Parts: sequence; structure tokens; C-alpha cells
Amino acid sequence: MRAKMRLMGFRGATIKPLNEEAAAELGAELLGEAIVFGVGGLCLYLEYARQAGQARKRDEEQTATLRDLREQLERLQQELQTV
Repeated sequence: MRAKMRLMGFRGATIKPLNEEAAAELGAELLGEAIVFGVGGLCLYLEYARQAGQARKRDEEQTATLRDLREQLERLQQELQTV
């Protein structure tokens, strides 16, 4: 309860102790919010990793295509020089 009050901006206020039922309810709520936040963060991380992997793969494919085009251009230039 003290942590919750500090997050809300109340500093130094005296707080009466919670009964066991209210403390359990508050703890369950806090745990539930932490789980939802954690799952959301994990989803964001996994999506970022997926997008980064796709971008890396796309860059590698573009590099390979560019390399092939350069090799073809060099072969054509050599053929023109020999003719």
C-alpha cells in the first residue's frame, strides 16, 4: 500500500495497516498487472526481433542480387572487349 501511495504522489502520509483480505486483493491485482505488462513487453520484443530478422534477410537478398548483376555486367563487358 505504501508503494501504491508513493506512486500516486503521496509522500510521508501515514497509512493504516490493511486487513489480510484487502492486502491479498491488492497483491493479486498488482501481480495481474505485472503479468499483463510482462506479456505485452515480451510481445513487443518478439515483434521487434521478427522485423529485424526480416530486414536482415531482405538486405542479404538485395546484396546477393546486386552481386549477381555486377558479375553479369563484368561478363558482358569482357565479351564486348573480346569482340
